[in-house]
Amino acid sequence: MNIRDLEYLVALSEHQHFRKAAEACFVSQPTLSGQIRKLEDELGVVLLERTSRKVLFTDAGMSLVKQAQKILMEVKVLTEMASQQGEDMSGPLHIGFIPTVGPYLLPHIVPALKQAFPELELFLHEAQTHQLVQQLEEGKLDCLILASVRETEHFKEIPLYHEPMILAVPESHRWADEAEIPMPKLQGETLLMLADGHCLRDQAMGFCFAAGAHEDLRFRATSLETLRNMVAAETGITLLPKLSVPDTLRRDGVVYIKAVDPEPQRLITLDYRPGSPLRARYEKLASIISETMSAHCNAV
Repeated sequence: MNIRDLEYLVALSEHQHFRKAAEACFVSQPTLSGQIRKLEDELGVVLLERTSRKVLFTDAGMSLVKQAQKILMEVKVLTEMASQQGEDMSGPLHIGFIPTVGPYLLPHIVPALKQAFPELELFLHEAQTHQLVQQLEEGKLDCLILASVRETEHFKEIPLYHEPMILAVPESHRWADEAEIPMPKLQGETLLMLADGHCLRDQAMGFCFAAGAHEDLRFRATSLETLRNMVAAETGITLLPKLSVPDTLRRDGVVYIKAVDPEPQRLITLDYRPGSPLRARYEKLASIISETMSAHCNAV
């Protein structure tokens, strides 16, 4: 038994398909299948039911998968401990981003990070919060950059910046010529929102509900760009994070207005696993990101 065999086992449990698991491990399907059989022989237990086209794990198999995940996590920690406690800003670094942050933040910070740490190899992964949390817990990602929410409270969080939310209305809207809109004026209004799974949805709804507004239940967007296009089509109004808003406050049929009293905003943080020996590395990353974003948002 070796670490690679455990990686095959965990990959098979995640993909539930021999070919896909083999591709994820960069080996041939016969190699992965053969190593799983060897693992069964060595352990003396049946890990899989092979009477179906689907990959079905036995109870013993699932127990071993969970233990293998723990072992692989400890191996990752051991590797991190050997990397000069995070002082060496070189090598691969896997960072997760949520869809409402990544596309708008990366153009600002990637050049700055490459300039500051030219030996650091960045791997960027985009997914919704619950998926990123799971991947960080399993050791597939090194750190996350996302909006601080309840699901991330058990991680170590480094505050990066506060990002205001901007009110987006159609050009024909009665507020289109206003410079600011107090949040209490949203009372009774209906706002377009993102679909379930986006943490921005919950944050925006919290501010809207507090102001007496409610959600348009006829439509839920899967992205900020869909929300923007729906506003341009005069189907409603919404709140958008500042980084997603263009420099000009009137563009492509949408007018962007500052919301005040109070100003709705979200806290963007860099999250990593408690006890990670790479704390110094993450603090250096956070410092560059906060410095870079100070001109665009309220950096912490």
